[in-house]
Amino acid sequence: MHVFSFVSRPVSARALYERTRRNVERAANVIRRVIGVPDYDRYVSHMHTHHPDCTLLSREEFTRQRMMDRYSRPGSRCC
Repeated sequence: MHVFSFVSRPVSARALYERTRRNVERAANVIRRVIGVPDYDRYVSHMHTHHPDCTLLSREEFTRQRMMDRYSRPGSRCC
């Protein structure tokens, strides 16, 4: 019979800090997606991976374009 041990190993303060930082970053990314805040870093990563020959928008241009896209489509929101 195999018994799992649930005794936790000691964790360094640095490892705990890094794990907490990653978890907070993930939660912040989810919240940004839910409320519709544009994610410039994800855009840059996508462009480098899938469209390396295209010119990137600046952060300001990217945000402006995303906001225009979001609010210029009638019927895409409830109010």
